[in-house]
Amino acid sequence: MNTAGHSEATERRGLELTAFRGLRYDPDRVGSLAAVTSPPYDVVVRPDGVHHLQSADPHNIVRLILPQAGTPSARTEQAADTLIRWQAEGVLATDPEPGLYVYEQRDDDGMLQRGVIGALRVSEPSEGVVLPHEEVMPPVVADRAALMRATSANLEPLLLTYRGNGTTAEVVETVADRPPLLATTTEDGFHHRLWSITDPAEVARVQSDLAHHQALIADGHHRWATYLRLRAEHASPSPWDYGLVLLVDTARYPLRVRAIHRLLHGLPVADALTAVEGHFRVRRLDVPLPKALEALADAACAGNAFLLAGDGTFHLLDRPDPDLLARTIPADRPTAWRTLDATVLHTTLLEHVWHIPEDSPAHIAYIHDTAATVAKAERDGGTAVLMHPVREDVVRDLALQGVTMPRKSTSFGPKPASGLVLRALDV
Repeated sequence: MNTAGHSEATERRGLELTAFRGLRYDPDRVGSLAAVTSPPYDVVVRPDGVHHLQSADPHNIVRLILPQAGTPSARTEQAADTLIRWQAEGVLATDPEPGLYVYEQRDDDGMLQRGVIGALRVSEPSEGVVLPHEEVMPPVVADRAALMRATSANLEPLLLTYRGNGTTAEVVETVADRPPLLATTTEDGFHHRLWSITDPAEVARVQSDLAHHQALIADGHHRWATYLRLRAEHASPSPWDYGLVLLVDTARYPLRVRAIHRLLHGLPVADALTAVEGHFRVRRLDVPLPKALEALADAACAGNAFLLAGDGTFHLLDRPDPDLLARTIPADRPTAWRTLDATVLHTTLLEHVWHIPEDSPAHIAYIHDTAATVAKAERDGGTAVLMHPVREDVVRDLALQGVTMPRKSTSFGPKPASGLVLRALDV
């Protein structure tokens, strides 16, 4: 693990964002733009979710990002064939000139997020330009790499955050006063708008500003690792030196940070509780989910806490045995890492108490939706482990130290919708 910290005040080059010719849906060739969009591939984890999106429109982007053929090779071949066919049919068309893209998400509760989509130069974590904060699962990287190789495209942008001085945000807000390229509202209630920045002076102003900044990966660690792998496979310079990203200035547009929950297959709640007896304080909560989450939040203020579900009620775990933590958590990591709920879950509970491999889909699933995690645990007889979100400043501080958190520790959002703009590498 690299623990040589990274500093914002550095002489190394910063973010290098370039314009590209976006590949976008022709609104006249699809039912609606909302019907062809999808959440990012790793949010659409349930087969019923994929089926729902496929049914929304025959050209839904999920057919590219999560093809449903029987074998891995058949899936990537299917995605490549589909992309070629949609381009030939005019369903997807390339914009006439390269540009950066301003992307806006808004909901009815007053949340507003704006950022810039572009092709970003891929860099190693050691360069201190793009900072990961979570570990990745090699099989997922291999899967995404196979898909990108087959399609020769970046099908959906990563979400990166940076702390700006307002320069790029000023350009973003100026552009957002103009008529958009597209506007749509998805079924989750989010309103989406997209503009292009093709004026050389505006593009140069954004590029010059971002060159002085570094970014944190908010969502898309596996895709960034995929970009790194694919760049290494191609002689530079090549289009694979760059990857599609959305950059959001969180000084202007703060993101929401949510937890990603765990579903433990084949571990009934009763067995999970028996195993933790004597290691954690356990309290049964016969309350609705919102009240149980409030209790989790209160307990998390005082230390590590988790909420187990799956047997029709909730069980709050907190006050872990200090001796257990000392035996199971590596002592050579920063205190902020050692005290993370995700660290305690993975190194103490999963590995030493429940003996569950964290990288086995047969044993564990990572799910963003709280109610869906509980419902699936109750339906399948497994255990849902509900987490409390980590603060963004903790994530950023660890990333600046070069310290990665356990996989799927956070969920930043809102995440960009997939399907609004793609990047074909052969254009």
